[in-house]
Amino acid sequence: MLRIGITGGIGSGKSTVAHIFHTFGIPVFDADSAAKNIMQGDKNVHAALVKNFGKEVFENGTLNRKYLSAVVFNDEEKLKTLNAIVHPATIRAADEWMEKQKTPYVLKEAALLFEAGTVAGLDAIIGVYAPLELRVHRVMQRSNLSRKEVMERVVKQMDEDEKMSLCDYVVVNDEQQLLVPQVLLLHERFSST
Repeated sequence: MLRIGITGGIGSGKSTVAHIFHTFGIPVFDADSAAKNIMQGDKNVHAALVKNFGKEVFENGTLNRKYLSAVVFNDEEKLKTLNAIVHPATIRAADEWMEKQKTPYVLKEAALLFEAGTVAGLDAIIGVYAPLELRVHRVMQRSNLSRKEVMERVVKQMDEDEKMSLCDYVVVNDEQQLLVPQVLLLHERFSST
């Protein structure tokens, strides 16, 4: 079974592309959602978060994402600490999940495949590309954020051109080119390997 990663910058449309693959019957592991679940439910991760970020990281037993984001957003060392706690557990969860699948290939959707060093063990990477202004507009609409707030997130991510150059395949999600035919070509390629 092929293990395919799918990545792209904030607002690129990774989830939309992953959903199209899912409609073709391909299982998708959403690493970002899995990480949130792990932070909430894994006892070891829970303890490490409290130890490193204080008991305020949980409010009435629920992960206080707003607090945690505020702590790590402008502190590179605290962000590295958070990633060192969460990424290994998420990678293990993805590996265990992939082992259970029975399709010709599976997808692992993650915004930070390259940044987190989680490309090892993947057979190919699909990048989802969208122009910066379109990405900013999408995130502003989706998350009710200001342009400044979106750009603060964009500049913390890997340069989009650099990220796409590291990918084996690129799906263009610029609202000019149709997504389904691009995904279908990749689906046919991965299904026949």
